[in-house]
Amino acid sequence: MSSAGPVSELAARADACADRLQAADRVLLASHIDADGLTSAAVATSALERAGIPVETVFKKQLDATEIESIAAREHDTVLFTDFGSGQLDVISDHVAAGDFEALVADHHQPSAPEECHPDVVTATDGYADFAWHLNPLLEGINGASELSGAGAAYVLARALDRAGDDDTATDNRDLAALAVVGAVGDMQAVGGELVGANAGIVAEGIEADVLEEGTDLSLYGKQTRPLPKLLEYATEVPIPGISNDQAGATRFLNDLGLDLKRDGEWRTWADLSDDERQTIASALVKRAVTRGVPASKIDTLVGTTYTLTAEPPGTELRDASEFSTLLNATARYERADVGLAVCLGDREGPLERARTLLANHRRNLSEGLDLVKRQGVTQAGSVQWFDAGDEIRETIVGIVAGMALGTDGVDADKPILAFASTGEGETKVSSRATGPLVGRGVDLSVVMREASQSVGGDGGGHDIAAGATIPEGQEDAFVAAADDITADQLGG
Repeated sequence: MSSAGPVSELAARADACADRLQAADRVLLASHIDADGLTSAAVATSALERAGIPVETVFKKQLDATEIESIAAREHDTVLFTDFGSGQLDVISDHVAAGDFEALVADHHQPSAPEECHPDVVTATDGYADFAWHLNPLLEGINGASELSGAGAAYVLARALDRAGDDDTATDNRDLAALAVVGAVGDMQAVGGELVGANAGIVAEGIEADVLEEGTDLSLYGKQTRPLPKLLEYATEVPIPGISNDQAGATRFLNDLGLDLKRDGEWRTWADLSDDERQTIASALVKRAVTRGVPASKIDTLVGTTYTLTAEPPGTELRDASEFSTLLNATARYERADVGLAVCLGDREGPLERARTLLANHRRNLSEGLDLVKRQGVTQAGSVQWFDAGDEIRETIVGIVAGMALGTDGVDADKPILAFASTGEGETKVSSRATGPLVGRGVDLSVVMREASQSVGGDGGGHDIAAGATIPEGQEDAFVAAADDITADQLGG
């Protein structure tokens, strides 16, 4: 790659941020709590520590005026926001203008509009608010929903810190590409199963640094850790009659192949198999799908691009980018961001075991949440559909449940889905999910969430395909009405 790193369009912005960080005595790093936020924090923390810059890290499940005020109260002169901050430049710019702190933002979400921000701090960049130390792919025409994640932005900053250091402090942060890929995969940026755009440049650097392998394999979750019957039983991304959601059927399918798929009486995992064994199973799986009438478009998605973290032990969740990202989601969403960060930073003892326990709990909660949606159903509006989980689904995972529900029986894949969950603090969390085809037709949930929430006294934002908001309790019906109108306009009435 060039000296500018994997995303040359962002090099000037990254260099400006790196120079400012080099001048800081210490840095407060604030980040989001999902897999992308955790990996963003880990990439940035590692790069700062390697550059000899003291760093303290805090996590927030959302960034609003109250949380930014709490950050200002910590009295750090320099604050680095990762995986959020662009959508809150209006509030951040007021604190910068007041001299509370200098702010740097490495994010990929939609930035605030210029007219919302302090005029002494920001300028306009193609309709977005901007200030001196703002690293966001959208400012340079790069899609922040599919081409560069928050962890990717943090990685671009880490590579700039490589360039900013003198001979004594310069480092090679290309090994951090592995975490950046985990963040991108966790942020659902693998378009058609593959990372593209600026993300592909990061993958290339990870391969050069010998921390990543890119390959083609079954695109099923759990290839590193699940026994083979469980791998196929739970492979519901492409439902195959007689195998998916059918433990006996999956076991019978494997037994009929005549392969030695057990070791010492225990089922092996996909990672344990030879290439020939994998090919035999994959071919038989495709043949079964064809004979049972699975659409060809679905069958094609059975095989996809995989990203393997070569420095991690085979047979563990950390070896596969998808499994790693799911493990991380199971930590911070249950108020244990410290556990996820420790795992990202290389602690393979207590934190990893704690993360595995949280993951088991996370999977159970997701399953119960999806069952709740199936039982109570969704309410159809004109252009959107919604369900209210109240306090029965945690606000931190209701968006994941909404995404899982989209397209299942009774849930229309041709409409965005809105999900409500109580925060227990007089507010309601709203999460929304759409599909790629809906985005292609004009749906932008970041706009829907922001404008609909602001119309009822809340706030929100995110990406075109997934976004969130917080609104006052009791305003759910008004929010749905506003969101429905905005979505209808985006779809051409």
